[in-house]
Amino acid sequence: MSSPFSEPQNQMGLGFHYFIYGWRLLLQRQFMPFVIFPIIINTVLMIGLVWAFFANITGWLDMLLPSWLEWLSFVLIPLIFLLLLVGFYFAFTTLANFVAAPFNALLAEKVELQLTNQPLGATSFTGMLKDVPRMLKREWQKMMYSVPRLIAIFLLGFVPVLGQTIVPVIAFIFSAWMIAIQYCDYPFDNHKISFQRMRNALEQNKVMNYTFGSLVSLFTMIPFVNLVVMPVAVCGATAMWINEYRDFFLENQHGEFSKADYTFKKTKGTSVSTETRTGNVVKK
Repeated sequence: MSSPFSEPQNQMGLGFHYFIYGWRLLLQRQFMPFVIFPIIINTVLMIGLVWAFFANITGWLDMLLPSWLEWLSFVLIPLIFLLLLVGFYFAFTTLANFVAAPFNALLAEKVELQLTNQPLGATSFTGMLKDVPRMLKREWQKMMYSVPRLIAIFLLGFVPVLGQTIVPVIAFIFSAWMIAIQYCDYPFDNHKISFQRMRNALEQNKVMNYTFGSLVSLFTMIPFVNLVVMPVAVCGATAMWINEYRDFFLENQHGEFSKADYTFKKTKGTSVSTETRTGNVVKK
């Protein structure tokens, strides 16, 4: 099998690369036990939210489309529908991630072990249970970061013309950013890296992370496919952590990741090449 980290050098290409590699990792047998439970969670939540969405969509469209703009309904209704779809997408991912957080963190740990052959430490079911409060606190931090911004976007949706044209685009872009934060956070948090430091690091490579988040967002909106997107995103984000951020944070316990660090790392060619069959790591 070819090296998973023979990646393109532009950031948009890297975003595609890590998303695609997440699918490749998901197919490896040793990760399946950590994938099944999140899929069950996604199935139950999707059934409930899809029912609620289609049961109420007509009333919401009537409420958000002013009568004086009905002559533009053929343009505005699809945009409003997209805005509502993004809102339900956030509800779906927020609920699913809260419940699945311990399992996603464990999956990220196992993926990192497979790709680096370097365990984080002794792991056990009891140890995982002890980490649950910290993981849920981390999910709460992410929610407190996203909710005020989501409320602002939602309120903008009621502004005539602006709410029906620009806001759906803003909502999708923000959803892509939050997805990158959500799934990259699992390997960062496994190494006890603070939420602020993690977010600052992702901001240095915005194009890569927006691309990765956009792909995950789009696939989350596809019925049935979205059942497996969560573990795919965890696997892809963990591969991103290993190749883009891990070396810096292991060597700098308190420093802030900067664009200069990223550029220097790429120039030096220190990306990780992994033999997936054995888990051995070879520096290029």
